[in-house]
Amino acid sequence: MNTNSHSDKIITSDFTLEPLDNQRLANLCGQFDQHLRQLEQRFSVEINNRGHQFRVIGLTHAVQSVTSVLNQLYSATTDEALNPDSVHLVSQDANSLDKENTEGVLIRTRRGVVKGRSPNQRQYLNNILHNDINFGIGVAGSGKTYLAVACAVQALEREEVRRIVLVRPAVEAGERLGFLPGDLAQKIDPYLRPLYDALYEMLGFERVAKLIERHVIEIAPLAYMRGRTLNHAFIILDEAQNTTNDQMKMFLTRIGFGSTAVVTGDVTQIDLPREKQSGLRHVTEILKEVEGVSFTFFGANDVVRHPIVARIIQAYERAEPQKIEPSQNGKDR
Repeated sequence: MNTNSHSDKIITSDFTLEPLDNQRLANLCGQFDQHLRQLEQRFSVEINNRGHQFRVIGLTHAVQSVTSVLNQLYSATTDEALNPDSVHLVSQDANSLDKENTEGVLIRTRRGVVKGRSPNQRQYLNNILHNDINFGIGVAGSGKTYLAVACAVQALEREEVRRIVLVRPAVEAGERLGFLPGDLAQKIDPYLRPLYDALYEMLGFERVAKLIERHVIEIAPLAYMRGRTLNHAFIILDEAQNTTNDQMKMFLTRIGFGSTAVVTGDVTQIDLPREKQSGLRHVTEILKEVEGVSFTFFGANDVVRHPIVARIIQAYERAEPQKIEPSQNGKDR
């Protein structure tokens, strides 16, 4: 292999993982060493081990990253059963060059701790904690909705807000809600499933059901927001790419005292009629200089699902370049 710079030099790193514990070692390596093979493929390195003694061979930056990942994963084996997903997430952390001040932002819920995995995710959490209105814009699987729900749950459990309000526009690709049974709230309910799933994970099914019954957690179609003022609430507007300009303005002007709003959406997945402009696209220009408003833009590198999802998104991005200006990425206002 040709080497053109110091960073491209092939090196060997030898180290020992301590303390010596065969059960933790087996957890780290995975069945048939699948976790080690996963790291080899991810970082293009060779990993050999004899017990707790490891040797990593590859390009300088890759060897340094893998060494760090193996040490992090081994530390995690004290109280976590590793799987390919957790190995992927720690690997993604190692690929992040920006570890700045937002790395320490931890969101604590009844069921555990949630943290940002990528620089944009960490910035997003930091933005939500310090701004009244926050936009998370980007691809599916980048964590924008899940992290918003985690912040909402933490705020509720700390009694920083009195309720959580989950909002979504009643627009879906190729489907007509008018033909579904029930009133508008019942019709939109299935489309809020990602929000429900995150709540169930963080609070448990029974507690979520009780909070909904007591109206501490409220499910509100966007059409139901007109004329209201929401004080001391954590409000999440999901799938905001399907709002019109008027709907977006209406929603943002519902925010009352002691409230935090998070607006999430993916401008590559707009289901509005062609003649209508997406309110999410429009608002990035209208509010970009407004104090107390933050924008975080997510890309394929922020995806925390199966690695193939990120590769699929990158392929689509190459075919249809996004219209968001790169200079806005992760900007904190």
